[in-house]
Amino acid sequence: MTGIRVAVIAGAMAISVVGACSTATRGAAPDIEGPTIQIEDVALFYRIYDAAGGHPSAEQLQRDYIDAGTEGLRTFARVRNTTGARIWEAIANRPEIYADARRCADVLPRVRRRLDVALHNLHEVYPAANFPPVTIAVGRGRPVGVGSPTTGVQIGLEALCATDFLNPNVEDRFVYVIAHEFAHVQQAPELADGETPTVLEASLMEGAAEFIGEITAGSVAYSHLGAVTAGRELEIETAFAEAIESTDLSAWLYNTTADAPGDLGYWVGYRIVRSYYEHAADKRRAVREILQMTDARAFLVASRWRPGIEFDYAWRPMSSWPSPPMISSCVIAPSAISASLST
Repeated sequence: MTGIRVAVIAGAMAISVVGACSTATRGAAPDIEGPTIQIEDVALFYRIYDAAGGHPSAEQLQRDYIDAGTEGLRTFARVRNTTGARIWEAIANRPEIYADARRCADVLPRVRRRLDVALHNLHEVYPAANFPPVTIAVGRGRPVGVGSPTTGVQIGLEALCATDFLNPNVEDRFVYVIAHEFAHVQQAPELADGETPTVLEASLMEGAAEFIGEITAGSVAYSHLGAVTAGRELEIETAFAEAIESTDLSAWLYNTTADAPGDLGYWVGYRIVRSYYEHAADKRRAVREILQMTDARAFLVASRWRPGIEFDYAWRPMSSWPSPPMISSCVIAPSAISASLST
């Protein structure tokens, strides 16, 4: 099977999550085997798509694409209820996203190189990290990505390519979303794969993935929420606190559209996780506890979060941070970035 091998370079990065980075000489980082990024399914889809003049049948998409694709594609189809008929329907309703998605495939080599660094960082802050294959495939227009401790990482090329509102830079968008999904892979299955999570549980799972993605790749995936929530922190989080026990996620999670950004649970969950991290004396242990969380209510209490909590620096994409928040030899922890912003 042909794939793009993400070989995380030994010794390329050494990071500190305890305080500001040091330029002193450090020991070589362990040699870790990164995941394969499988993109064969994209080529398979477009062979079928082109041969049919952009209008493949549902039968062709099922038989010649899903059934003939990689194990990662079949997993993606199974966990997201994707069939040839549903892809056919999506192509009929939104043909432009399938025609446009090829341009995003062009950035994958650069995405791979940046993931080398991000995944090495993940291994440094969480040595128990798992690195399953990443499958990039074409789906039914959603979701943009899936990450799970049991099923690994799958990315919908056409869906992520179409979500310009997440991040207008395609390369950044892919890096930060994949880093987010890799954080999900590390989470405790008891909570991450729960069938009927509460608003609090689901928000903490997503917020933890955002926070881990930020400290390993340089930014959260849902950076657009910073502008959406600015000045409304107390209002939004007061409403969230009243909804945490609900199992109706529709007002807080998985409700974003291009016209109406939602997913405020990602943002609140991130802030709860960040509060936990900033109050922790042992940052490396805090990362482990964030990823191994199984009791959402106990984690909330331990975080010392409260509606409208203020931090030293706002949630923003890395490109707007003072230079250099990240250099070739280290990643500055959020507490160190906070200090740099106050000077």
